[in-house]
Amino acid sequence: MAVPEQEGLWPLDVQQVLEVSIPDEEQRAIFAERLAHIWPRCSEILEALYGAQSAFAFQRTNVIEHVAHAFAARPADLKQRDRTRPMHWYQSGQMMGAMCYVDRYAENLAGLRERIGYFQELGLTYLHLMPLFRCPPEQNDGGYAVSSFRQVRPELGTMDELAEIALALHEAGISLVLDIVLNHTADDHEWALCAKQGDPTYQGFYRLFPDRALPDAYERTLREVFPDQAPGNFTFVPELHQWAWTTFHSFQWDLNYANPAVFTAMLGEMLFLANQGADVIRLDAVPFIWKELGTSCENLPQAHLQVEAWNLLFQVAAPSVVFKSEAIVHPDDVAKYIGRQCQLSYNPLLMVCLWEALATGNTSLLVYSMRKRFALPANAAWINYVRCHDDIGWGFANEDCAEIGLDGPSLRNELNAFFTGRTPGSFARGLPFNYNPRTNDMRISGTLASLAGLEAAREGADATALDLAIRRITLVTGITLVAGGIPLLYLGDELGTLNDYTYALTPTHVEDSRWVHRPAFESARWESRHQASSMPGRIFRAIQHMISLRKALPIFDTGNQTEWVVGDNHHLVTVRRRRQGQQLLVLANFSASPQRFSVDSLMTLPAYMMDLLTETPYDLSQLLTLPAYGQLWLYSE
Repeated sequence: MAVPEQEGLWPLDVQQVLEVSIPDEEQRAIFAERLAHIWPRCSEILEALYGAQSAFAFQRTNVIEHVAHAFAARPADLKQRDRTRPMHWYQSGQMMGAMCYVDRYAENLAGLRERIGYFQELGLTYLHLMPLFRCPPEQNDGGYAVSSFRQVRPELGTMDELAEIALALHEAGISLVLDIVLNHTADDHEWALCAKQGDPTYQGFYRLFPDRALPDAYERTLREVFPDQAPGNFTFVPELHQWAWTTFHSFQWDLNYANPAVFTAMLGEMLFLANQGADVIRLDAVPFIWKELGTSCENLPQAHLQVEAWNLLFQVAAPSVVFKSEAIVHPDDVAKYIGRQCQLSYNPLLMVCLWEALATGNTSLLVYSMRKRFALPANAAWINYVRCHDDIGWGFANEDCAEIGLDGPSLRNELNAFFTGRTPGSFARGLPFNYNPRTNDMRISGTLASLAGLEAAREGADATALDLAIRRITLVTGITLVAGGIPLLYLGDELGTLNDYTYALTPTHVEDSRWVHRPAFESARWESRHQASSMPGRIFRAIQHMISLRKALPIFDTGNQTEWVVGDNHHLVTVRRRRQGQQLLVLANFSASPQRFSVDSLMTLPAYMMDLLTETPYDLSQLLTLPAYGQLWLYSE
């Protein structure tokens, strides 16, 4: 099937382009059919972004060439995956995610491969490897200052090894997740080096300015992402005698997506990673990619259009690969990336509301926010997590707080005090990250265990406090498992890993407290996971048990609606799921004291339900009592 000709649309013979790029006639027909399906909308987007001027006519054909070359180069096993994988494979209740830095967790890719057996033991089906691409040796923002997306850092291995790891993971039933840093490159990326050498083509890849006039005009409406480490948004480049836009750090140059060549070049980088075996491409810093004077330069409509166009083109070259958005912004803006643009999204609102509920013992904001904002388009799913590689920023909506009688700014101040241990009686041991004295803004660093009280309990050698801390860890992890979507663990949290304060001994880390929750793999803790009486063993067994329960029952599929039930007891969270006569009622107590629950307000419940966690039957005509930080997974069929 040929791509339909439309007058004025193709400056070159597209069929000729396809014949050169895809010599096999059968494969070319598959490609052309897919392209014809998505091209009307894709072309509409590209015209909206870059206009219909003749100068962009070649660029359109260049886009098609990029996609065709990637399709032709896609390995046979990945093309088979494209053909046979269910369309919404990521919505299965079998999905269970984890993330890690390769060097911190396994030293290198060879070491990571040796851990695949453990990933299966834990129950993982989704593994996110934090940026492992070539980057500057010292100033690299945890790998997010990328020097090349086509080279693995030499100390970790090679790109061929990464492709082999992807294949091994696929054979073990595990999907691979890789990052693409959209907003910027390192200032030693090939494109940046060419720009420094005076190449006008690559100077056009970046936002460069001859003086401070425009930067100062932009600064009036921009925020500082890292006010401590990288104040301001522009950096003078001596080699160019120009100012580069540097939203995050001085060594990360923002790309110029107003240049259509950048759109196409980054498409090529993403397709390359897909052909190495990535099943999910995480779009890092996506809100920042389009700039307009007089705006915040975040979440602009053109950014959404670009992501939608990339997603459409992936449906041609690698249709089993999905996008995951990383947008740690207002909840309304987070939701805008989900559906037509990205099939997956982090759920930062659930994350921060879980921590808020643990600190306050009150679940009103958590339940209200989830009832208002948890629903997603039918083709999408949340990534639900308690914490990740990044800090915890209090990204709940002020208007949501006001609607239930809370003051958002005051609540954020209270939470910052609580999680840095400044509140009397706090169980948390977190560190401040990027405190801004002008705005009083702060984020929190810390591992799950240290923030949930395990570190404080060990300091005091308090067995009761230790038990409560373990319950908090399993409680918040449990909510991510039952909510619907893909649960995500930061590897090590399933073993109760504590803060690593030795990060301050590394000069390039000392000013970035996030390294406190990126500890190296602890073999002793891992080896004790089967010792039922050990602290790592207690946590591991509880989390592994919950994962196995989730994977055993189809009621956990994302397609089954999650109901966040409003109750009379504001210490409790009640989640309900139903599927073909099956029912799951999850009760979770976020209080440090026992709480009672009556099911009188819930209709159509059976007289008895079984707690999946303990295999204990419960008579629902009686009041149920949950211990401090306790949870019940009540099930019937």
